Amino acid sequence: MVANARGGVLWLAILAPAILIPSAASSPLTVEAVPASQEIRINIAGKHFTSYKFAETQKYPYLYPVAAPASGASVTTESSEPYPHHHSLFFGCDKVNGNNYWQDENEQGQILSQGPKIIEASGNRVVIEDTCLWQRAGAEPDIRDTRTIVVAAPSDSVRRIDFEITLEPLKDVRIEKTNHSLFAARVVPELSVTNGGRLVNAEGKEKEAGTYGVPSPWCSYSSERDGVREGIAIFQHSTNRWYPSQWFTRDYGFFSPTPMYWLPDGHLDLPKGERLTLRYRVVVYSGDVDIGALFAEYADNPPNTNQSTVRQRAGSGSAVLGLTRTSISRGPIR
Repeated sequence: MVANARGGVLWLAILAPAILIPSAASSPLTVEAVPASQEIRINIAGKHFTSYKFAETQKYPYLYPVAAPASGASVTTESSEPYPHHHSLFFGCDKVNGNNYWQDENEQGQILSQGPKIIEASGNRVVIEDTCLWQRAGAEPDIRDTRTIVVAAPSDSVRRIDFEITLEPLKDVRIEKTNHSLFAARVVPELSVTNGGRLVNAEGKEKEAGTYGVPSPWCSYSSERDGVREGIAIFQHSTNRWYPSQWFTRDYGFFSPTPMYWLPDGHLDLPKGERLTLRYRVVVYSGDVDIGALFAEYADNPPNTNQSTVRQRAGSGSAVLGLTRTSISRGPIR
């Protein structure tokens, strides 16, 4: 394995394991990863779709914008009232050994990227891998996470982002009951129920009143923009612990599949070294898209996101097709 110094992006052009399986009836668009200052920009058919942002000044890495196929406008917001600490599409958690890896006060804890690697830079998909430390300033880290992110565009009307996130406690960890936890998205105001948008789950239940605290394989937020329905859906993978998890939803535009507010014992204990892997798929869409059918495809063709296989291949000379290193300025810590 080639050492990856913090603050850079390591390009590894390798044969990564299949994560996304395009529909046979679709015509995939070309996806490309482009390093930029403190982020990796991801373009689809030459247009900016999203960026993986990982600056040391951030609370945690996140993806923004998340552009809808038709309008090109983001379906998520980088910061919006109420609760401006919700940054687009992200993963974090509060009350981890008393530390806060969710809200903006960095001194209470940050999820710090150690420098992402671009595994596949262009083609029918882009693959990014990152290792992050959950750490409070001046203290030993609580958790190390390894995340694989795969972006693809199976058709003109659909974009897909697959996530695999493995949490490895570096000490015994206790997470107390919290609504600030795990995978989440904050949509733009025009998609929110408050402003006339639609929030619906797999069972057809709608709004916060019908989806809050309800276990469901998926939820979707959408609204009409310039006469076209555009939205974002989050799918839970069936191998996830607690599947299907309850959802923490809000009509103002927040949704998150998480069990942490409904833990039977009021807390979750993760012993040192006991890994927890969680997988999600995000679908961004424009037009008349059958979310249930897309979820069925995900369930019937579970993605292979074996991170250890990726790393083993990265360290194997026979699998490496090319290797260059691009340094990216991270900027000072403020």
